[in-house]
Amino acid sequence: MVYRTMISLKPEIITTIGGFSVTNTIGSTLLTDLVIIAVVFFLNRFLALNPGRLQNIIESVIEYFHELTAQVAGDRVEAIFPWFISFFIFIFISNIMGLFPGFETMQVLEKGTGEYIPLLRTATSDLNVTVALAVVSVTATHILSIRHIGVFNYLKRFFSFNPFFMFVGVLEMVGEGTKLVSLSFRLFGNIFAGAVVLSTVSTLMTYSAFWGPLPFMALEMIVALIQALVFAMLTMIFMSIMTTVHEH
Repeated sequence: MVYRTMISLKPEIITTIGGFSVTNTIGSTLLTDLVIIAVVFFLNRFLALNPGRLQNIIESVIEYFHELTAQVAGDRVEAIFPWFISFFIFIFISNIMGLFPGFETMQVLEKGTGEYIPLLRTATSDLNVTVALAVVSVTATHILSIRHIGVFNYLKRFFSFNPFFMFVGVLEMVGEGTKLVSLSFRLFGNIFAGAVVLSTVSTLMTYSAFWGPLPFMALEMIVALIQALVFAMLTMIFMSIMTTVHEH
């Protein structure tokens, strides 16, 4: 039997159900969803009019993000904030879970190769996941844009009989495509690179496999927070821009 020491660029297939390949990043995504649902039920059960320390901290963080969104989006805050906070929570928890001890060290035998592969892998280290998040972000942005400024003003952003504004419209359409690339590859690249660094350091430091990677894990925790915040804030800014009439 062979243990795979280097992280594969593509996710490993754990099993197949009805012709559908279940990868280790799909398992991590479902686990992240379960953790979020469990936390929501737990917090909802213990909400109080006289909040304790934990509830105060959570409410302060949510209030800070809400005010931040209001400063950028103005009167559209109630439409944009749920998207902002949802992306942040999902990406942050997914990133942090990948740093838990044992998360990527549980191994299963891969069919047909004789190699042991990780049972779970950080969801955002899979380009498929980050592209899906980017698609949802951009699609939701355009839907909100049509709802807030109307179809006519939405189309005016991209199409015009004025040659100058027609050129600007082409740039706008190209920009929408680059949003998908920038959102997905930025998140994927940072998280995947961090996973490679931790794997390499753990392999090299044979006699200090626990203590050696700790400084790098601390750094990756900061990266996990920053990347979740960057993705969420870029989504918020794109939504704010797209829900503003083009002339404004």
